[in-house]
Amino acid sequence: MNPFSSGTRLRDMIRAIRACKTAAEERAVVRKECAAIRAAINDNDQDYRHRNLAKLMFIHMLGYPTHFGQMECLKSIASAGFPEKRIGYLGLMLLLDERQEVLMLVTNSLKQDLNHTNQYIVGLALCALGNICSAEMARDLAPEVERLLQFRDPNIRKKAALCSVRIIKKVPDLAENFINPTAALLKEKHHGVLITGIQLCTDLCKVSTEALEFFRKRCLEGLVKTLRDIVNSPYAPEYDIAGITDPFLHIRLLRLLRVLGHGDSDASDCMNDILAQVATKTESNKNAGNAILYECVETIMSIEDNGGLRVLAINILGRFLSNRDNNIRYVALNMLMKAITVDAQAVQRHRATILECVKDSDASIRKRALELVYLLVNENNVKPLTKELTEYLEVSDQEFKEDLTAKICSIVEKFSPEKIWYIDQMLKVLSEAGNFVKDEVWHALVVVISNASDLHGYTVRALYRALQASAEQESLVRVAVWCIGEYGDMLVNNVGMLNIEEPITVTESDAVDVVETAIKSHSLDLTTKAMAMIALLKLSSRFPSCSESIKDIVVHHKGSLVLELQQRSIEFNSIIAKHQNIRSALVERMPVLDEATFSGRRAGSLPANVSSSSGGSLNLPNGVAKPAAAPLVDLLDLSSDDAPAPSSSGGDFLQDLLGVDLSPASVPSGMSQAPKAGTDNNIIPIATLDGLSSPPSVPVRTTSAGGAASMVDLLDGFVSNSPKPEDNGPAYPSVVAFESSSLRLTFNFSKPPGTPQTTLVEATFTNLSPNVYTDFIFQAAVPKFLQLHLDPASSNTLPASGNGSVTQTLRVINSQHGKKALVMRMRIAYKVNNKDVLEEGQINNFPRDL
Repeated sequence: MNPFSSGTRLRDMIRAIRACKTAAEERAVVRKECAAIRAAINDNDQDYRHRNLAKLMFIHMLGYPTHFGQMECLKSIASAGFPEKRIGYLGLMLLLDERQEVLMLVTNSLKQDLNHTNQYIVGLALCALGNICSAEMARDLAPEVERLLQFRDPNIRKKAALCSVRIIKKVPDLAENFINPTAALLKEKHHGVLITGIQLCTDLCKVSTEALEFFRKRCLEGLVKTLRDIVNSPYAPEYDIAGITDPFLHIRLLRLLRVLGHGDSDASDCMNDILAQVATKTESNKNAGNAILYECVETIMSIEDNGGLRVLAINILGRFLSNRDNNIRYVALNMLMKAITVDAQAVQRHRATILECVKDSDASIRKRALELVYLLVNENNVKPLTKELTEYLEVSDQEFKEDLTAKICSIVEKFSPEKIWYIDQMLKVLSEAGNFVKDEVWHALVVVISNASDLHGYTVRALYRALQASAEQESLVRVAVWCIGEYGDMLVNNVGMLNIEEPITVTESDAVDVVETAIKSHSLDLTTKAMAMIALLKLSSRFPSCSESIKDIVVHHKGSLVLELQQRSIEFNSIIAKHQNIRSALVERMPVLDEATFSGRRAGSLPANVSSSSGGSLNLPNGVAKPAAAPLVDLLDLSSDDAPAPSSSGGDFLQDLLGVDLSPASVPSGMSQAPKAGTDNNIIPIATLDGLSSPPSVPVRTTSAGGAASMVDLLDGFVSNSPKPEDNGPAYPSVVAFESSSLRLTFNFSKPPGTPQTTLVEATFTNLSPNVYTDFIFQAAVPKFLQLHLDPASSNTLPASGNGSVTQTLRVINSQHGKKALVMRMRIAYKVNNKDVLEEGQINNFPRDL
């Protein structure tokens, strides 16, 4: 016999495939076998059709294409005998899925088999329909399945219930047809029918409100009784698992009760007693028992309020945390994170156990426990919890330090009761894991230190001690050299000693040596070394006796290969050597950094070159210098007598205009330079937190939470407030500033009395398309002779088809009033069906007398 003829047995083919030593040999065997099967199909070989289908299914499971055998499945299903139908239905479920169009051809055969007199053939049809049923087949065959829910044989009823689950998921509209038959299944004595009926009932409640109300009124008491019988029943070996009676039925019933009790206090009251029995009587030393307890806790936390039951449920989760099984502890932590929003006090009782989980060897448990601890922190327990976490930080794994550090810093900043405690805790974190601390964290610490004037001496001494012990922690070094530069005289003279401090003796040369060490360290980056150079410059004024040694350190870096250090060295040497008369004024202490301003920036109200309606904007890290971009005046193609020459690095004007370049050439003149003060902040580029050089401070605009805008200096905080709008003066004709096929922008003008150079513009945005626009943002920029301020927009959602509008107020100050007319470039961004859309253009049609 040909080894690859259609008469070859399945086992022979499998043996030949397994004997292959390479993938190429296997493909050759499969290719020859498929060719033989196709030949048998063409010859309509009915004797070996079932054998060919079996081979095709094995080939399919190996990953080879078998679509040519799909019609053979349909032919086998249409056969009269049970063996042929069985192999046909098996092939149907394996070789086809609901997306295949050929599947519609089998609907009639399924309908006939669902009405067959042989219950085994009915079972085959139900099994196949439950696996591959499409929405169209569900609508056609739902009446037959509904009828079979009342069939005499329990196995058929069980299969019909499972098939019904698939049908109502595909076509939820058919749910109402299955409500009454399903209610009858809940009274079944047969275990298989009951458990599938409960699953069908659960899915019906999820897709149909009508079914949910029906089962609450008619079946809830029966379900509670069934669960009570299972809990109190004697040992039954038939469905027993490790001594736990029927855990699968337990869990199905608990899930159904959870659905019925959610949002209904009466239904919840009805099941309180039985849930308490399940929670107290189930053994927790067996895995099956723990599964039941977990589902019981889920149900208790989902139904309506019952304080006693919830405490019981949270106590069960507390016991789970002490379990040796990592999976059980993990699911307990997950559940406690949900429970804390419901009963935080009950979860607090297990705080010690949760803290132990933070120290667990399993990384997933550590991370989840840390998130839970973060949620547990409040004003009352912040100190002990922070102490525990900080102590663990010393011995934690390197890969866990980043997450742990971030959470500790967030906790300390959010719940700090006093500044001295905040500073102490942050110093501990910086000393242990300073390399994992993000920039905004130590920036915030510097802001707090600058505002705590009575703690300046204490802080600089504490930082000096910490720096000697942990000089390799980058963020600690940055904060330390900043404080030594600012308050070095307090360090040397022991100013502001507190009772809790131990005396410390530091000479001026000691302070300089610490900063010099930071510059020479190979492990520290450019930012840290630049900040150390600034600190040395400041110490040259505070410590006259060390001025020459500081000068030598600075001069040493004049030949540095790092351009940043070389430039600073040359500039600072010039200040020390040639400008001693103004040096003290240049390097006097930084003004107090405004905490509210810094917090607003961190919350998202960051300053930027261009105002936007959402208050959000783009910004570069302080001090990062960029090449000068093409001037705004040239980009707008507007004439200006004092316009600088175009830069070779020009480009798309919106990229420069709405981007993040802070160089003076690209700053819109509407945002004028801040007046220079006699401090180091404005004379030399050293007053940035990160220490890198930057152009002179550029005031930019930011919008506060209340919508009021203020001029913000990147270095010195608020310097002036924008005038508030007064009563509007005479009105001007409206102008359609921009119009496309989908959007119209209209400007209405007015002028406050007595200020002809100021124009108030009310912008009205109208959506002309049938789609709603979301995340709507309007941005604008003006040339140098104009100043522009945008108030927040009335909404960030623009209704469709002109059924509403969004308004936004602009304030424009024209320094060339009467000589030059207003002009503006604008950009509008929004989302349509979750797709980003950008529209931009130039507005030149302002009235001349504005």
